[in-house]
Amino acid sequence: MYGKNTMTNYYKNLLLLFTIIVTLSSCGNRNNYEAYFGGEITSPKSDHIYFCRDNKVIDTITLDENNRFFIKFDSLTPGMYSFKHEPYYQYVYFDKNDSLMVNIDTRHFDESIVFSGKGNEKNNFMMELYLVNEKDRNSCFSVFDYDFDKFTKCIDSTYQKRIAYYEEEKSRLEWSSGFDFYVKARLDFNYFSKKEYYPYAHALKTGKKINDLIPNDYYDYRDEIEFNNPKLTNYTPFVRYFTAMLNNMAISKHEPYNIPEDTLEENITKLNLADSIFINEDVKNQVLNTLAFNYLLEDKNIVNHEAFLECFNELSTDDDDSNEIVRIGQAVDELSEGNKLPEIELVDSYDNPIDINNGINEKTVIFFWTSCSKSRLKVIDKKIDLLKQQYGEIDFIAINVDEDEEWKKTMKEYYLENACHLRASNFKALKDKWAFTKINRTIVLNPDGTIKKGFANLMDSNFSRHLR
Repeated sequence: MYGKNTMTNYYKNLLLLFTIIVTLSSCGNRNNYEAYFGGEITSPKSDHIYFCRDNKVIDTITLDENNRFFIKFDSLTPGMYSFKHEPYYQYVYFDKNDSLMVNIDTRHFDESIVFSGKGNEKNNFMMELYLVNEKDRNSCFSVFDYDFDKFTKCIDSTYQKRIAYYEEEKSRLEWSSGFDFYVKARLDFNYFSKKEYYPYAHALKTGKKINDLIPNDYYDYRDEIEFNNPKLTNYTPFVRYFTAMLNNMAISKHEPYNIPEDTLEENITKLNLADSIFINEDVKNQVLNTLAFNYLLEDKNIVNHEAFLECFNELSTDDDDSNEIVRIGQAVDELSEGNKLPEIELVDSYDNPIDINNGINEKTVIFFWTSCSKSRLKVIDKKIDLLKQQYGEIDFIAINVDEDEEWKKTMKEYYLENACHLRASNFKALKDKWAFTKINRTIVLNPDGTIKKGFANLMDSNFSRHLR
């Protein structure tokens, strides 16, 4: 039922020792909340993983020289956690005294994950369900072409099959109510999201509006959703659902299903809808942050951010300087044309610190890359060659956002001859000071080092207009 990975002898021995520890511990009266978490990472991207709850890091676990990690928690509250090996992350659920090992290969991160130890079966089931839902989510776009009856029959049939399998495993494994809350939510929100997407996806794909054909009880499931439950706020299936729901509601408030997505007016409507639906202050602030971040991912939206952020600031009560949206707004103001770039920590391949504002004497293009998208480098290289032919005086600076070891390793294989190579050694500063929200961001500087265009895309077919 679950995938299988070949483990090294060391990993097998460690798992055996791990099992012995758990077995001996269970012989006593375990009224405490001890828990263990360990594993091995093949092709790691950095030398650590983050152990998190509600998107907050509670432990940083360093990999040893064999890319293995292990940690004992003297007390771990039962619940849903996540582990991050950036840029990847996945969920793991701990009941009282669970002791879990996980084997990971970053080349196929999600598909490779297999849990062992006490609590492994429920977590392997959750991973299996995640992979099925992801495959379904990535391949189900065609169902939005269907007429209403065919669409409903299709998604209802899939949902009922998964519910039956879920009930079977729930009965077999007798998992806790705490775990059941999350696994059932994953099932439900995958199904509900399809229902929310359908009206506007169908209209956008086929040009046919079906809102008049939707029965009055189509959205009744919304009445059963715990919108203000803090346990759901940062849970990805719920985040995807409320994003789809608010898209649907916002579009239908305008001329139904007949306007392009991600307009300023539509996104301000989403903020106001969220303000009316989410009552719990902390939950509402998190939802508003999610909506704002999604909107500001697009460079064109960041540039025209004033009206959006004005509405956001009126509705959000989270005015802490650590709020990412507040920081983005402040950073965008600093990146106005004519300003110098705020200083961040950059290093060259010899680990020498580099001041980006010193030494600029030609028009300069700054772009970003990561080893997670190596194929993109080949496309960039061709684009740079083309631009060099047209604008020979242009300098190019390639800034990598990986860890040092990964960066240097990748450069040996994919080195761009036409660019100066630097690395952002403090990713948080890059996000905070340069409003860095996506990898295809590009910055254009004037010959005097001032900003000509703070938000551009090197691969845009019209990018060359920024160089004239």
